[in-house]
Amino acid sequence: TISAVTGFVTPSAGRQSACQAPRMSDTEVVDDIITSENIRNIAVIAHVDHGKTTLVDALLRQTNVFRDEAQADEAGVRVMDSNDQERERGITILAKNLAVMRDGIKINIMDTPGHADFGGEVERVLNMCDGVLLVVDSVEGPKPQTRFVLDKALRRGFKVVVVVNKVDRPAARPDYVVDKVFDLMMELGATDEQIDFTTVFASGLQGTSGMDPDDLAPDMKPLFEAVKNSIDAPTVDTTEGSKLQCLISNIDYDNFKGKMGIARITNGSVKSGQPVALAHPDKPKKTGRLSSLYVFDNLGKREVQSASAGEIIMFSGLENIEIGDTLITNEGGGADAAEPLPPIAVELPTVRMTLGVNKSPLAGREGKFLTSRMIRDRLFKELDRNVALQVEETESADKYAVSGRGQLHLTVLIETMRREGFELEVGPPVVIIKENEETGKMEEPFEMVEVRVPEEYSGSVIDLFNTRAGELQDMGLDDGGESMSVIKYLIPTRGMLGVRSELLSATRGTAIIDAVFDSYRPKIAGEIQSRDKGSLLAFENGIVTSFGLENAQDRGKLFVQSGDETYKNMIIGIHQRPGDLAVNVCKTKALTNMRSATKGITIGITAPIELSLDASVEYIASDELLEVTPSAFRMAKNPSMMGKKAGKGKNK
Repeated sequence: TISAVTGFVTPSAGRQSACQAPRMSDTEVVDDIITSENIRNIAVIAHVDHGKTTLVDALLRQTNVFRDEAQADEAGVRVMDSNDQERERGITILAKNLAVMRDGIKINIMDTPGHADFGGEVERVLNMCDGVLLVVDSVEGPKPQTRFVLDKALRRGFKVVVVVNKVDRPAARPDYVVDKVFDLMMELGATDEQIDFTTVFASGLQGTSGMDPDDLAPDMKPLFEAVKNSIDAPTVDTTEGSKLQCLISNIDYDNFKGKMGIARITNGSVKSGQPVALAHPDKPKKTGRLSSLYVFDNLGKREVQSASAGEIIMFSGLENIEIGDTLITNEGGGADAAEPLPPIAVELPTVRMTLGVNKSPLAGREGKFLTSRMIRDRLFKELDRNVALQVEETESADKYAVSGRGQLHLTVLIETMRREGFELEVGPPVVIIKENEETGKMEEPFEMVEVRVPEEYSGSVIDLFNTRAGELQDMGLDDGGESMSVIKYLIPTRGMLGVRSELLSATRGTAIIDAVFDSYRPKIAGEIQSRDKGSLLAFENGIVTSFGLENAQDRGKLFVQSGDETYKNMIIGIHQRPGDLAVNVCKTKALTNMRSATKGITIGITAPIELSLDASVEYIASDELLEVTPSAFRMAKNPSMMGKKAGKGKNK
């Protein structure tokens, strides 16, 4: 069994051994190859929180993947979300692959993320499938990310099986949701064949499905039937070995076998041990020999001697595998080899942050990886699998510019590195401005934002977006009857940076925010207002005392508590007014031999605000930095910008 590090990973090395299922001996096998007519390659796509991973759980439990109920309970819920961060955040971050057998049909299922920030994972996965399951919540209906992923699928000509999930919710309105999906498909320019989609109503949590929301079968059989009948089998031109074409869509790593490629065989066939080459339209050919060949089998992988067109494989033996390469035959020197396939096209990143060596006075006390070389190697290694990420060197030798799809995309990488033992100095997120080649004007990214909020807070939301250069697109009441307002804005990505925490504060945590990249538009002149309050700064190096906190807490909300170590110009709280203020939280009470008249009066100290990584990145302004260590997040003023800021203040 192969234990993977990331990418299309098995749910976990420990769990994988517990979840081994019978070999596929009762299916149609020809020389250990399942014929393409008996294969269905599907991706499960949806907006975040619409129940993709829970639905995949239900499919797993009903295909004899687990030996018995006890083994299923041991595997737990959301088996596919195996990454620590995925379980903690309750979201899918990495696309993952599994295969199940049902009625002689092998179904390769790809579970994908729902956040727009991880859209690169979805784009990569769609290269390996022939159809999609579009999962839509029975109450919320299609959301911004539903539109994004459905547009990608329709452009590739895929047929869609619409799964209206969570029909057991009390406020479910399945007919309304189906109508909305139909309207969305019309809007996206779907063909007549695509618009004639099959609809299945299901409850992933209950493990039930059916063609009628009021008459659900006690299992997932109607959904399996819909996949079998509505999704086409892989289209194969030829299975000749010399015509092998296999586009690498992901990379995995094994401690014993090294780099491993994951790909779908478009044409031809491949055998273990045969000479092959990796071809790319713009790069020289890399040759080698396949040392091992695997197909996906339930939650794990199974070694095979050969595989044919339509199957999804994993292979090792070639060192410099890159996503976008095409695996072709190299028998006879590759004289009869097929041409490489077009490489994967991924949308460009919109947000950039700088990552560099931690230079704070408290640096080097916790981390294992501290130097610029270690940080550089780790970032460039991430490029192997994270196709939507870009890393560039900067003018400074110890800082690197990392660009991604959004703030969440980058903070997940930073959190991963922090857990691995890195110490980092992180700059504030900035949007990527580009020049329009036709008009010569500078353009910036805009996002389409949808906010669902109780009616009484809609005014606060509109005020906040208006101050951040947002343009109101639509506003109305939610049809669900919950007296919720739905507000849609087109807003520059600059205006969205740091807006979530303010929005949640303004609406007392009731706002549901969905944002997806819209397009590049002409840049709005001038600065966009970010936060309206300054920071409280530490006056000197030292240990925080309760006496110092007593006076400081009147000035604003604090991030530190008694006993914490601080250094000069470290951000220790939020000032209650605009502008920064230095306060001495390390001050100790002067000791005298006189009894104080106020000795009996005690002042309560307010508990500090605990900021997560995401909240810290949202908070920092353009002249501030975030220090990330394995056990702490500390914010501080950027030493290189302190003089510039002071100069501006004097001129005013």
